[in-house]
Amino acid sequence: MESALTARDRVGVQDFVLLENFTSEAAFIENLRRRFRENLIYTYIGPVLVSVNPYRDLQIYSRQHMERYRGVSFYEVPPHLFAVADTAYRALRTERRDQAVMISGESGAGKTEATKRLLQFYAETCPAPERGGAVRDRLLQSNPVLEAFGNAKTLRNDNSSRFGKYMDVQFDFKGAPVGGHILSYLLEKSRVVHQNHGERNFHIFYQLLEGGEEETLRRLGLERNPQSYLYLVKGQCAKVSSINDKNDWKVVRKALTVIDFTEDEVEDLLSIVASVLHLGNIHFAADEESNAQVTTENQLKYLTRLLGVEGSTLREALTHRKIIAKGEELLSPLNLEQAAYARDALAKAVYSRTFTWLVAKINRSLASKDAESPSWRSTTVLGLLDIYGFEVFQNNSFEQFCINYCNEKLQQLFIELTLKSEQEEYEAEGIAWEPVQYFNNKIICDLVEEKFKGIISILDEECLRPGEATDLTFLEKLEDTVKHHPHFLTHKLADQRTRKSLGRGEFRLLHYAGEVTYNVTGFLDKNNDLLFRNLKEAMCSSENPIMSQCFDRSELSDKKRPETVATQFKMSLLQLVEILKSKEPAYVRCIKPNDAKQPGRFDEVLIRHQVKYLGLMENLRVRRAGFAYRRKYEAFLQRYKSLCPETWPIWAGRPQDGVAVLVRHLGYKPEEYKMGRTKIFIRFPKTLFATEDALEVRRQSLATTIQATWRGFHWRQKFLRVKRSAICIQSWWRGTLGRRKAAKRKLIRGFILRHAPRCPENAFFLDHVRTSFLLNLRRQLPRNILDTSWPTPPPALREASELLRELCQKNMVWKYCRSISPEWKQQLQQKAIASEIFKGKKDNYPQSVPRLFISTRLGADEISPKVLQALGSEPIQYAVPVVKYDRKGYKPRSRQLLLTPSAVVIVEDAKVKQRIEYANLTGISVSSLSDSLFVLHVQREDNKQKGDVVLQSDHVIETLTKTALSADRVNNINININQGSITFAGGPGRDGIIDFTTGSELLVTKAKNGHLAVVAPRLNSR
Repeated sequence: MESALTARDRVGVQDFVLLENFTSEAAFIENLRRRFRENLIYTYIGPVLVSVNPYRDLQIYSRQHMERYRGVSFYEVPPHLFAVADTAYRALRTERRDQAVMISGESGAGKTEATKRLLQFYAETCPAPERGGAVRDRLLQSNPVLEAFGNAKTLRNDNSSRFGKYMDVQFDFKGAPVGGHILSYLLEKSRVVHQNHGERNFHIFYQLLEGGEEETLRRLGLERNPQSYLYLVKGQCAKVSSINDKNDWKVVRKALTVIDFTEDEVEDLLSIVASVLHLGNIHFAADEESNAQVTTENQLKYLTRLLGVEGSTLREALTHRKIIAKGEELLSPLNLEQAAYARDALAKAVYSRTFTWLVAKINRSLASKDAESPSWRSTTVLGLLDIYGFEVFQNNSFEQFCINYCNEKLQQLFIELTLKSEQEEYEAEGIAWEPVQYFNNKIICDLVEEKFKGIISILDEECLRPGEATDLTFLEKLEDTVKHHPHFLTHKLADQRTRKSLGRGEFRLLHYAGEVTYNVTGFLDKNNDLLFRNLKEAMCSSENPIMSQCFDRSELSDKKRPETVATQFKMSLLQLVEILKSKEPAYVRCIKPNDAKQPGRFDEVLIRHQVKYLGLMENLRVRRAGFAYRRKYEAFLQRYKSLCPETWPIWAGRPQDGVAVLVRHLGYKPEEYKMGRTKIFIRFPKTLFATEDALEVRRQSLATTIQATWRGFHWRQKFLRVKRSAICIQSWWRGTLGRRKAAKRKLIRGFILRHAPRCPENAFFLDHVRTSFLLNLRRQLPRNILDTSWPTPPPALREASELLRELCQKNMVWKYCRSISPEWKQQLQQKAIASEIFKGKKDNYPQSVPRLFISTRLGADEISPKVLQALGSEPIQYAVPVVKYDRKGYKPRSRQLLLTPSAVVIVEDAKVKQRIEYANLTGISVSSLSDSLFVLHVQREDNKQKGDVVLQSDHVIETLTKTALSADRVNNINININQGSITFAGGPGRDGIIDFTTGSELLVTKAKNGHLAVVAPRLNSR
């Protein structure tokens, strides 16, 4: 905390105790303003935390923040809600004393949010119980359920708690939460039937209508529109932008499951909620005798079904009052006003008793399941009190009277416990206690609660007395009984000037927080809270399990008049005070910065009002009555020891002696401080501020010294590292140079003796040469099978080089063969046969080499179907168009040459002209020139054949290669390449001759000598 004092001019002080002008309310509020402007919403008054609602998420409640405040001393970190939570938890663990965190403030100040954050802190940071996290989950999930049934939108707050809540969380000896218990106080049940303009009823009604399933609403007889229900339209504010009722409904339904609600219990609970809405829609009309009669039969039917009561019984209870006089029961009819009162009273009773049942149900769920085990005795309790703050409205009624009485009691307890803790600390440290003058509000508490003479006693007496008692008779009795009390005033008792601000039906109390004027209208009715007997009887007969528990039949037979609301509240408040007195308290005071719920807006008038009624200035004055600052010797010495040469850097003696030396060196005057047993007490904040300012100056010089020392150390270390590195590099480089020189000498000697037999002198050189060759060979290996390059080997590796070359070629061939496809393999085989037959023998062979052979030169559509039919199942392996020359006259005729597995077939249009079996094919003749003629020689003994066939093909090399491949399977056929002329059989006993000559262009004609003359250009010289 002290570390922030240097910035106090900008962000204020973290503890109001350190304010120089601590009696000034203006200085107090200015400090709040500075911190609020910097988004610092938490400030201490000693151990008390003051919280200002920022109305936005400041991202200060994450898991990282929890860990930062976990297990840390209260003043070591900036003020935070988690610091209060952790301090209380550690005291509970280490001292085994029950703790209580009391959270107070007006509606909208952030009390409910603070309670949720505390529960979140304990749920996240406490160890998990042995039986899992069920209790932890129930503690967290009880909040949304209680908020749904007990919170509502008011003018000041969209999620205002309309009841007081005290929650006990039980921890086992390991510090794990194992159970809990909730006490509720003074639910504002009048809100069920009436809301001010701009306010809403309790959240659960809107959540059910907005988020309930269609089937559920149909069963409950509800519509989604809140405007349909009288109890929800009075405030004219069904929709609120900051509230998502549909999502909240899902949260509540899930939470009910977590806290052990069965489906039947949820259905029964929702039936009661729906019945309250239907009750509001019950309307009455007057008959001839001005008696009230129910006119909304449909609503009555829903009520009888949802509450499980007889329709006639409920109808009678709503329109008649049962009176017992001298042992006789009489039914008195109600007029319209009385019937409406009875209806609203029933709605309030049903809802408030259901809320009480709900709290009891949650308590059963939170109760520790290990109450019988021995470890139960070692549990400790941490209480969280979320109670309404002091309320001052334009019109203050019975509810504000009870709430402000509660705040008076808590303020009385607060001052007593604060003084007590201060006195105990002084006594423990052996410092004389100086009595503190403060306003003791016991006089106001007595005015309200004193027996026979207090306001509550007079109110009860007026409610119980026979005769015509009214709110004004109650006020008159107050004036007679407490007229001399200095804190009580009415119109009758006031002077002429004060009477102008007081109505005749009002009284004024001077509370510790200021004057509050109360209007007595409704005091008696609200205190009596009467429910007609026949309404009770109807509810006692309910078949709804929850209603039957809320309305016990023993009430009907109990002759004793029930206690009034004020008495019940007083007794529960006295019980709460006793509970809080038995615990070690911690305080959180919540402040609302503005009424518009706007972030960043600081309303000074509103805040001054809250500072006053929260008693913060009184608390600060009590805290500052003695010493403003106190610290353990160890912490004080650790922080400020650098300011004294004798204690810096290490003090070897006792911390107390070190602090004594330190304060003497700093020049503290005797009246400025006291030395306790374990702490030093400093009276004036200016003394601490001067010490902190001196520390800031000292830190600058220390920082300079530390920086200089560190820089010197850092650069020396860097220099030494560089030096070691340089030495290492130098030694390595010298060694490398030496090795290189030695190797060079060995190479020179080996080169001189390179031709000598291997010996130690030339072994290194020879190995170097071989290694160099092999490395060079690896880089210069042939890229493909056609690459014949190969590095020249040294003499000693010639034989190895040849072997490697052979292996390399085989490997490339193997790789190439593995890589070619079947189609390409067939192509290469055909090309190889063509090369074998024609290479170097026929002129036009070189031109055919780059051209790929194709499977056929004729498509299936170019061959006549009749030809295909004639061939039958015999497949065509190759087809090519050719020109046939007649044996007589050599007339050219277009034909098709077809190759089948067994024969050569010559086709003219759709007719097979000649079929030559491969067995009858004796040979093929072709010239050596570039012409494209060839002759198929046929056996002369075959009478079916007419003689040899002279053909011409544009693809002669391809055609003859294909023919040779097909014929070879049956008969080895010879292809003769002739020069000059070819003789062929023209018919029986007659031969023909083809003469070949070279010329400029290809020409085929019949010569005068009867031969076939072929002139072909020469393309190649062989």
